[in-house]
Amino acid sequence: MRKSDVILRIAEKTGIPKVDVMVALEAFFKEVKDCLSEGEDIYIRGFGSFVTKYRAQKIGRNIYQNSSLVIPEHLIPAFRPAKSFVESIKETSADNLAKGIIKQSNKKKNADDSDADDEDGE
Repeated sequence: MRKSDVILRIAEKTGIPKVDVMVALEAFFKEVKDCLSEGEDIYIRGFGSFVTKYRAQKIGRNIYQNSSLVIPEHLIPAFRPAKSFVESIKETSADNLAKGIIKQSNKKKNADDSDADDEDGE
């Protein structure tokens, strides 16, 4: 799902014009970026937290030039879902998998397919 799809769904469910939904969503994104760049975390009860995570200095490799380079310490943005959010996703996804509404990821399918091939002796 893309941002335009989210805007369309919100507009349909709330009756708010798409332009107004887009402006509100863009303002939310800008505020999240501004707060995280200032070092302030955002906590939304029942949904999750937008936080910054510290990454220590490390040595990386440029494999094309066969040289090493120093990657300085930095902060990266991250999202931590709330416990209730994770539980609701687990419940609905398990129900939807059982009903066949959503399918397993390709990674899981391919692992299952290779198991079936092994049983056939191929």
